[in-house]
Amino acid sequence: MIKTIALITGGYSGESVISYKTAAAIEQNIDTEKWKYYTIDITTQGWFYSSPTGETINIDKNDFSITINNEKITFDAALIALHGTPGEDGKLQGYFDCLNIPYTSCDAATSALTFNKRYTVAVAAFAGIKVAKSVLLLKNNFVNADEIISTLTFPVFVKPNNGGSSIGMSKVNNASDELGVAIEKAFKEDNQVLVEEFIKGREFTIGVFKTKGEIIALPITEIITKNKFFDFEAKYNGASEEITPANVEEAIAEKVRAAAKKAYTVFNCNGIVRIDFIYDETSAQPYMLEINTVPGQTSASLVPQQVKAMGWSLKEFYSALLQECFTK
Repeated sequence: MIKTIALITGGYSGESVISYKTAAAIEQNIDTEKWKYYTIDITTQGWFYSSPTGETINIDKNDFSITINNEKITFDAALIALHGTPGEDGKLQGYFDCLNIPYTSCDAATSALTFNKRYTVAVAAFAGIKVAKSVLLLKNNFVNADEIISTLTFPVFVKPNNGGSSIGMSKVNNASDELGVAIEKAFKEDNQVLVEEFIKGREFTIGVFKTKGEIIALPITEIITKNKFFDFEAKYNGASEEITPANVEEAIAEKVRAAAKKAYTVFNCNGIVRIDFIYDETSAQPYMLEINTVPGQTSASLVPQQVKAMGWSLKEFYSALLQECFTK
């Protein structure tokens, strides 16, 4: 029996532009012999479905349903393709939990935790996963950069604590005026800013997902950016070289895979997540940067590259994610 799926896109943040591209890519790869889908746009103006005839149909938030030609349509599951809030920070997950609607991402607690970069690295460090040293700045309590200068070694990354796609992120090489500018830039995106020591090494990212109860690590991608770091332009406008699968010694690859699977387990992840690492050749250890619980699925995104490198089609992959969400 074909199940009815809500493909969730949009969002309340600047990442919505990526959400629409992700949803469009998924639409092209859903197995319509197994799933009937409706693309649901969640915005600050409302939640709605746009019919093929151009009609805008509002979502009934009481039970997350739509009514078309006097027929009420409910959903067996939600395929979350919404980056940023409210799809990546646990808000939608909590709502769907209340309605007992399965979904393809991590649960509300894990999504909320991993959306906060500071909390993520704190839990990872507690679990024995190596992370960079960092300082959290709160907008209402932040006075000046002196506290950072005294506790961290430059260069550093300055980034919004909650968010993704490298929006509002900067690399600062020394404790000069550029630090204040970078902090101000990040505060425009979030009331919390994370300042994190730069770790010199090779940058790897790896998708991890669960299917039939088994945690699977996708082939690793190495990122070689043409910019100062893997920023928005490098991610989405071609200013980086992405090598999938990475040309890396098996001993290093196994350390990255092991750290990624450990993080997936420690954070109680579900669905597909993408975990970013820097491999520090001095210590011969991978350092975890962050966990992306709704990784991009656009033509420029990394997870689709990794899925294809594993020998799967995207149609098979999205079906596996949907099938797994019914077993949680």
